[in-house]
This record gives sequence, C-alpha cells and structure tokens, in this order.
Amino acid sequence: MEKLFLEIDAHPAGELEYREGLNIETICSELGMDYSRYVIAKLDNVILPVDNVPGGGCLNLISIDSTEGNSIRMNTTLFVMLKAFHNCFNGQFKVIVEHSIGDGVYCEVFGNRVFTLQDLELMQAEMERIIAAAIPITRAVYSYYDAFQIFVALNRKDVLPLLHPDENIVNKCGDFHELIYAQIGNSTKIAQNYELYYHSPGFILRYPRQGELSLTKEFHFPKKLFSTHQEHDKWLGIINLHMVKSLNRAIKDCSIREKIHIEEALQERKLVKISDDIMADKNLKLVLIAGPSSSGKTTFSKRLAIQLIVNGIKPLQISLDNYFLSHDRTPRKPDGEYDFENIQAIDLERLNRDLTDLMSGREIELPKYNFQTGESRNSGTRMVMGEDDLLVIEGIHGLNDLLTQSIPFQQKTRIYVSALNNLNIDEHNRISTSDCRRIRRLVRDSNFRGIDAETTLKRWDDIRAGEEKYIFPFQENADYMFNSILTYELAVLRYYARPLLASIKPSSCVYSEALRLLRILDLISDVNPKLVPGNSIIREFIDGSIFKY
Repeated sequence: MEKLFLEIDAHPAGELEYREGLNIETICSELGMDYSRYVIAKLDNVILPVDNVPGGGCLNLISIDSTEGNSIRMNTTLFVMLKAFHNCFNGQFKVIVEHSIGDGVYCEVFGNRVFTLQDLELMQAEMERIIAAAIPITRAVYSYYDAFQIFVALNRKDVLPLLHPDENIVNKCGDFHELIYAQIGNSTKIAQNYELYYHSPGFILRYPRQGELSLTKEFHFPKKLFSTHQEHDKWLGIINLHMVKSLNRAIKDCSIREKIHIEEALQERKLVKISDDIMADKNLKLVLIAGPSSSGKTTFSKRLAIQLIVNGIKPLQISLDNYFLSHDRTPRKPDGEYDFENIQAIDLERLNRDLTDLMSGREIELPKYNFQTGESRNSGTRMVMGEDDLLVIEGIHGLNDLLTQSIPFQQKTRIYVSALNNLNIDEHNRISTSDCRRIRRLVRDSNFRGIDAETTLKRWDDIRAGEEKYIFPFQENADYMFNSILTYELAVLRYYARPLLASIKPSSCVYSEALRLLRILDLISDVNPKLVPGNSIIREFIDGSIFKY
C-alpha cells in the first residue's frame, strides 16, 4: 500500500495510507486542518492542478499562513478581478495594476469616461458571481503563435513583446486568458475574502493579511505612501520606463546610460532637498532613519551625511545595535528565540536619557552590545554635541514615537526609506516592492555575508513578519519618504541573482519561489554593472561602492 507523507507549509504533519479517490478536503479533515485555509497542494514538490491526489509520496498542503500561500491567494484574487473587469467592461475601459498600497494594490482605470463607484459595484457583483461558481483555473502551454493570437484578440498588445518564442504558460478560466507571472490557485473560490475601495481614477483591491481568513481592519488610506508612489510613477512616465519592454528597449539602443544618470540625479536632488530643510530648521537636533530590509538605508545615511556636511552640519551617528538589552532582559518569540526586532529589546530608558543629555550639552558614555555574549556594557567611548552637530539614528524603530519619547517633536525629523517599485512587466503584472528588496537581499547576502539564496528565501517569512509588526504600521509618521528604487536596478541585479536562484534544487521548499523570481528576471535584459555610479544605492548590494560598510 502506498504511503502519503503529509506536510502543512513544509512542516511534517503525519502520514496515511493512500487510497483511490483521495482528495485534499478529506485529507484536511483527517489532519484537523481548516479546509478554508488551504490554497494549493504539492506532491513531491510538484503543484497539483486539481484537488484529487493521484498517488503516494510527500504531499505538502500550502495554506494562507505561509508567505507562499498568502501570495497565491492574492494573485488568484487579482486574476478573478481581471476576469470580472474583462466581463463587465471589455473594450470600454482599460485597467493597469500599478503598485501595492497598504494591504492592497492600486489599479488605475482608463477610458472614454470616468470610472465611477457604480462601475466598481458592477464589477464587484461579477467577482462575487465568479467566486461563488468556483470555476476551475487551468494552466495551458501555448506556442508563440497561439499565444500571440489569443492576446491580440483580447487587445493586450502590452503582452506581445514579452511572449516567449517557444512556450508560454497561460492561465485560463472559462473563455478568459491571462498571463500571470506568479502561481495562482486551481479555482476561483480561493478569492473569497477581499474588498474593493474606490479611489478615482481607479480602485484599491484589498486582501486579508497573511494568516487571516478575512479583512479585520478598516482601511486607512496611506496618503504619504501613495503620494510617493505617484511621484515615482510620474517620473517613469517622463523618462518612459514604466514597462519592462521600455527598459529593454533603452538597454538595446544604449539610451539606458542617460536614464541611469537621470535617475541617480533625481535621488541626489531629493537628498539635497532633505538636507536643506534640515539646515533651515534651527530646532532640529535628531534625524531618525527607518525602513524595511534591503531598502538601502545605510547608503542613504552616508549620502545624507555628505549633504549635511556641505551645509555646515556635523552628523553624529548613534547605532541602536549598541542599545540592546542584555539577554536576561530581552523579550522572546513564541518559539523561545530572542526577539531582537521587538522595540522592547532596546534599552529605551538609557537611550532617551543619553539623547536628552546630549541635547542639553552634557557628555555621555556610549554603551557597547556584545552579540556573542548577549551582554551590554559601557564602551569607554564618550560623545558630546557641538553647536552645529546633529544626531542621526538609523534603525527599524525610527518612526515609532516610543523610541524617542523624551525628545520633543520639533527637535526631531523622521525619514522613511523604502524601494517602492513602479516598474511593471505589463499592464496586469507588476513587480512588487517586496520582490525587489528580496532580490537585493539575496545578492547582498551572497556577496558580503556568505549566505546562500535558499537560506535567504527561507528567512523571508520572518523578515516580513517583523516588518508588518514594527515598520509598516508607522510609515505614515514619516516627515519625509525617500524612494530608494532605481528602475534599472533589476537589469543589473539579475547578473548576480540568476545563478544564485538557479542553484536552488527542486527538492527545496523555496524552489517554486526561486522559479517565479527567475521567470521575472528572465524577462529583463542585462545592464553592465560598470555603468552603476560608485555612490549609487545599488553598490550597497553588488559591491564597488565608494562608501565603507
């Protein structure tokens, strides 16, 4: 008798005898797993196209509790939205999936008239019908010619330049076809929980957070974040780099050199503006810099320091790493590991006392944290602020007022740094900010930390969980938002990232994620890393920076 070795999100969950006609719902019931949390299954690491299990082996059930499962649910919901939009407005409106915003994605609508709230309600009714019908979603492989014919008929000329000359994997649901560069579910029923939020000239498609069955929080529109995205989107329109096909064309005709200079100059101009504002405000004594992983915060800090010095200001750096509490006072995660991302892992009392003393003209002795022993001690290094000095603190909690609660608001400014990507594959496929940061990180981990790509991808769940808890809820507190993305960067990073991702074996639990990222990178042409300026944020990840890290 064949055996089924069962896993839930790659964690062992038991075994059972295989029998004919066995399906996922039955297995979920036998495991005590809520079937509504399930999105897709893998048998021996190969995705099953249906819910029936064809034989024995290792069966991995992917749920909404994992990053992969939550991503599949989001992509399936997006697919259902696109199908509903096509059914309701085919030829009348065009929708472009723009960028993430809060717990959703912003979609802009274009047409001969304004897209109204009533139009959105009509589309939502169609989405509900499609979801209730639990229509199967299949994947078919088409030749270039057949795929070309399908998307010409759908008036999707944006797709044509990136069709593969041999085989193209196309998602099909009824008579609707869509090229999605990510894994989606086998049925429209997976998209049960969502919300549409009208925001002219388009809407926001909201999803539940990872691990949650439904949306639990009221939507609060993040105005500063949206404005930063829109500003970048405007610049991409000016330099004509909104789609991958435009980037590839610029690389081919060598105009990418000029576009690189323009983008780098734009970032420098923003740095100058922030520095000038800081100089003009005589009350400021403290600059707080925060942002998620691989946002380029370190290079940003170094470049800002140069601009501050040009303005006659001497920046004094304080490292939050040295303010960690000793292990006996460090909070722990549920699994018993030390939770260094928790703000309570920082000696807030000492930090605030030191900052207050410095701003009052008193000398302090900085602490020193030993990561090997987990002990905090005095360092012997003393610091005092001069009249033209400015304190700079970089760390994930910089936007949380609890970190510097003793410092009056008028004496501090907060800067949020993140790689907010607006480059799209095509009109319906965006490249997420999270993917851009993930590719940056795996390149940096390999180049400077001796960490392989598989380990980096496996750690991403924990990284994202910390960001969701300690960074993203406070991003609207920022006085400035600095977008560190460079639209050409994936064309540089792919040179380093592709072999790293290709080294991940089919037996790995992150193999499908590696394939997805490779599929995106394979659409983009190469840019020679020598074209990247020495002070560019990208140098933080690929080496060759003029700065020391």
